[in-house]
Amino acid sequence: MSNKNEIGTLLLRLVLGIVFLAHGATKFQGGIETIVGWFDSIGLPGGLAYVVATLELVGGIALILGFGTRIVSALLALLLIGAIFKVQLAAGFVGGYAYDLVLLIIAVHLSLNGSKLYSLGQLFFRGQEDKSSFAKSA
Repeated sequence: MSNKNEIGTLLLRLVLGIVFLAHGATKFQGGIETIVGWFDSIGLPGGLAYVVATLELVGGIALILGFGTRIVSALLALLLIGAIFKVQLAAGFVGGYAYDLVLLIIAVHLSLNGSKLYSLGQLFFRGQEDKSSFAKSA
């Protein structure tokens, strides 16, 4: 992969990590019980709010550090699919699911391609990422 592609993917990883770190931190700082109540009000189990907030917070940190990028991105993609269909779809594209759709595509890109540049995962598991790639490029 060219250096320009690696830099672009690094930027996507960092932005996605920062966005989810901020969203997860906000859920805990603003009072997670409020989020639990909101989950209950839209027909989701309230306890799921803890899972979502933790995934956002810890996943955001992991992405920023470049640790477990493919797995974390895949989990965040699932979270975003749920958010789009359960919450945002009814609001329409603009002002609804457009933002989540962009984050979803970034997460899918990272789960398919990984991100090696400035990555703790690359530092600790050098050479192993290529063996476990979802898809090899031709």
